[in-house]
Amino acid sequence: MEKRSALAFALSILLLVAYLWVQERFFAPSPQQERSTSRRESAPVSPSPTAPPAQQPVVPAPAPSPAEAPTRQATGPPAPQRTATVESPLYRAVVSSAGGKLQEWTLRYRGDKPMVVIGELGLTGLVVGPAEGAFGEPLPMSVRPDALVLQPGRPTGELLLTGEAGGLKISQTLRFRADTYTIDTLLRVENPSRSARTFALALPWIFRHSPKAAAERFPGQRPTEVVWSTGGHVERAEDLSALGTHVIDGAWVALGSTWYLAALIPKTPGFNLVAAGDARKEDGKNGEYRVTIAARATATLAPGQAWEGHVVMYVGPKEHDRLAANGLEGTLNFGGFPFPRRYGGLPMEWLGVPILKLMNWLHRYVGNYGVVIIILTVISKVLFYPLTVKSIRSMKAMQTLQPQVNQLRNKYKNDPRKLQEETLALYRKYKVNPMGGCLPMFAQVPVFYALYLALSVSVELQNAPFLCFFRAPSWVPGIGGADLWVCDLASHDPTYVLPILMGVSMFVQQKMTPTTGDPRQAKMMLVMPFVFTFMFLNLPSGLVLYWFVSNVLQVLQQWWMERSGATPDSKSAARA
Repeated sequence: MEKRSALAFALSILLLVAYLWVQERFFAPSPQQERSTSRRESAPVSPSPTAPPAQQPVVPAPAPSPAEAPTRQATGPPAPQRTATVESPLYRAVVSSAGGKLQEWTLRYRGDKPMVVIGELGLTGLVVGPAEGAFGEPLPMSVRPDALVLQPGRPTGELLLTGEAGGLKISQTLRFRADTYTIDTLLRVENPSRSARTFALALPWIFRHSPKAAAERFPGQRPTEVVWSTGGHVERAEDLSALGTHVIDGAWVALGSTWYLAALIPKTPGFNLVAAGDARKEDGKNGEYRVTIAARATATLAPGQAWEGHVVMYVGPKEHDRLAANGLEGTLNFGGFPFPRRYGGLPMEWLGVPILKLMNWLHRYVGNYGVVIIILTVISKVLFYPLTVKSIRSMKAMQTLQPQVNQLRNKYKNDPRKLQEETLALYRKYKVNPMGGCLPMFAQVPVFYALYLALSVSVELQNAPFLCFFRAPSWVPGIGGADLWVCDLASHDPTYVLPILMGVSMFVQQKMTPTTGDPRQAKMMLVMPFVFTFMFLNLPSGLVLYWFVSNVLQVLQQWWMERSGATPDSKSAARA
């Protein structure tokens, strides 16, 4: 492959890196843009007085006996807080009697991953208040039973929480399943009094960011964006410190990172979804901020009536199949190409999703995601083999014509227009397309970009080993205590061996590339492997592995084509 082909390849990679940087730097939504999405409100998360929706599910409740009514109206000191534990193959949960607040939700997903941090991250519990007032503390409730153990022989289990507020009888049933990361929340509000009652309730999930907070327990523990569905479209707010308030008429709202998600999905009508942010400053600088997503409902109940609602909470990894089962596949961010989606970029889901599905399908049979990445790289090289052959042959022909091009440059060095005309005439004479070596390379850029995104958003690579041998002794400088060699495809190689191998393979590829024109330009191209090695030092090992294998296959392909005569020699290239 000639210098132009190598340059095209290098420019395509630089284009991807530059695109990601420009997208983050210049296309990040401003606070004004974020506040312009959905329906805006200047009110806080607490609900404003609204009439009960026409579709609100209201069912009759049994009338209370005269002896029971005073008991339900009475208010007393709150009961002491109790907890119930739920053990499952996929998670461990601790539920508080304070509105069903999650005291703990630890994923058992390639290690223990706590999705709840008390006071910082998690479900705050059911809050109930009057329609015209603000929400207060979670509703004190009783909970039973004290523990659930889910397993194949017992795939589902329920916790029942009951309490009273403002003369209303409230029950909350939390249904857990052993094979999913969801919690079905079934709510029922009864009005046993002799007068109509208006109430508002909400299930909030909060995230409080503070500069003084402890480091993440695992990559992706802290949310980085709010995502919601409205009108069949997916909206994103990536600047959480300037979120504002959004009241969403949509199917779901979620708070998550690249790999993990907490989502609220109403299953009955009458709910509004809310995403709100509240930023504070310390000493004039950006300090902590609080982000809340919530599913809330308001209704007026006549005496003896009851209201029922159903909300599903998904709290788990962003595996495509699990997300799709709950209608949340839109939370995976594949971006747009070559521009962000909001600016007319081509959506990349049509390439990224098949790659993710193929990767997971291969893993069922291979059992190692590192091997899966190698297989995906081989498949991409096979698919683009005809383009590669065409590119190399075109570059060889260009290399053969280079002496004649240099003669024209010397002859018409003071007449650029004449030089261009004569050069194009030379190319037409020998039927050589100057862009023949570049266009096939650019045709591969969207696929390379889709592979890059698929590997970037794939939570399956977290803690997934490739070649994991042992743990380095603590006295080894720089890598003491680190697993060796590649024990987590989602994090960088602690030994930096893989990025160095990638740089060496790129250097070999550059040395094998046919060069034309100014020798100084060829030397400049040899600098690229060192630049890329530096760029790849802290990238996820899965991505570095992909580029390393791609370089090796390109070198082998080039060597085989030259050895087998698949590329033209000097005379035949000139006639091509």
